[in-house]
Amino acid sequence: MKTGIFILLLLFIGRNVQAQTNHFEIIKSMELLDQIYQHLDMYFVDDPKTGKLTKIGIDAILNELDPYTEYYHEANIEDYRLMTTGQYGGIGALIRKMGPATFIAEPYEGNPAEKAGLRAGDKIISIDGKSMLNKASDEVSSSLKGPKGTSIDIEIERNGKKQVIKVTRDEIQLPNVPYSGIIQDQIGYIKLNSFTQTAGADVKKALIDLKASGAKSIVLDLRGNGGGLLIEAIKIVNLFVPKGQTVVTTKGRIKEENRVYQTMEEPIDVQIPLTVLIDGGSASASEIVAGSIQDLDRGVIVGETSFGKGLVQRTYDLKYGSKVKLTIAKYYTPSGRCVQRLEYYDKADGSKPKEIADSLVKKFQTKNGREVIDGRGIEPDVVVDVKDFSRLTAMVYANNLIFDFATEYKNAHPTIADAKSFTLSDADYQAFKEKAIKDTFNYSTASEEILKKVMATAEKEGFYEDSKAEFDALMTKVTPSKARDLEKFAPEIKDLIENEIVSRYYYQKGRAEDSFKSDLVLQKAFEILNDKNKWHTILKK
Repeated sequence: MKTGIFILLLLFIGRNVQAQTNHFEIIKSMELLDQIYQHLDMYFVDDPKTGKLTKIGIDAILNELDPYTEYYHEANIEDYRLMTTGQYGGIGALIRKMGPATFIAEPYEGNPAEKAGLRAGDKIISIDGKSMLNKASDEVSSSLKGPKGTSIDIEIERNGKKQVIKVTRDEIQLPNVPYSGIIQDQIGYIKLNSFTQTAGADVKKALIDLKASGAKSIVLDLRGNGGGLLIEAIKIVNLFVPKGQTVVTTKGRIKEENRVYQTMEEPIDVQIPLTVLIDGGSASASEIVAGSIQDLDRGVIVGETSFGKGLVQRTYDLKYGSKVKLTIAKYYTPSGRCVQRLEYYDKADGSKPKEIADSLVKKFQTKNGREVIDGRGIEPDVVVDVKDFSRLTAMVYANNLIFDFATEYKNAHPTIADAKSFTLSDADYQAFKEKAIKDTFNYSTASEEILKKVMATAEKEGFYEDSKAEFDALMTKVTPSKARDLEKFAPEIKDLIENEIVSRYYYQKGRAEDSFKSDLVLQKAFEILNDKNKWHTILKK
């Protein structure tokens, strides 16, 4: 009995000492920072701009932890608001930096920019008389944002002519679901871009509408969706699984963060065949949805392995209107796995986080006994390897040739066919080729770079002269040729041109509809949903 009391006493003393040590370190650090500020204020040769230094210092501290622990200065609260609600005060348009200037890249249909007459391709000269040339895109963005009801004069250049367009700002709501509809025989499609406060309700409405329109199966597209609010992910899973089902569990250093989240409502449909599309941009809440659907064998996951973010953040209010977002827990899908790919907390100071070692990756089982693993994101049930663009295509896009061509096309063509059927004519592609060939951009191929290294090695070893003719012949074939490669990679370049042109007439909805024509991942989802035996076989139902 005395031994037990002694052990408990030691544990209490140990924890108390550790708490006191941590408390002392905090006080010590704060006192040192305070002294540094005092000395800067009294002795530094110039005005130290302590507000800016504070922001830099806080960011540096938090960057040592993980990329998701962030400080929001009062001046950046609009960014936080956009992240959590999808709302901000502004004109409703994407902008794009091109050289020294910033352009309107895509107005949102029905929002102030589009209503006022701004178009994609408009060059922003000034805002309220202040020049925007040679300004960073975030500075231009800040100038465009502001309270609902306030107006700004935006000077633009279009077709070589300058004009001023007055735009009255409004409350901009970025849609969680930019597109939903029946896109093949009785197959409903829902594109989910984010998990803000209305994501669950938006997907629910889309699902109900699709079923009312005759949908017999569903595609939920989470590609490129970087996540958001955990509770919204649970609501979306709840649409397809029964009430009372565990969706996700969180575990943190603080006992209060050890929670089990279950579905709270009656579902919409627990039987309708479902596929979920993911890729490397699907993270966090997207992985909770995909991982839960996979673990419960409720749907087939199609595409590429997801990002691998198994961490949960919570935001806390600070003084002076600022906030801090802290990583407070890891989350675990119903099978018990955590998808976190990188280890942020077990690294040497200043070193980059490393992937969790293969030896530490564990195997888990879905509801029907299928094998899944942790530590690697969500691996799809059906993998679709999406081919990377050629270097030429990447260069053509990066140098804004496609964007500029679409602007010229819109100026020359008042109307086009609907988004689903529009195609670029051979004559129009020939015109694009001629412009691209005249452009000054240069590029190399991976094959050319590798061959140059092989040739250098062969020369060092004394084999080059014997193989010079063969090397020269091969180099001729892998050396870039704009004319040749613009023809060789015409299909993928034409897809991008068509998509950009369609967006000028039909905005985000049109861009989505056009993309369906060449979407290999979506085609695979169709294939699975059109073959119910295949869908059941994959899930071992």
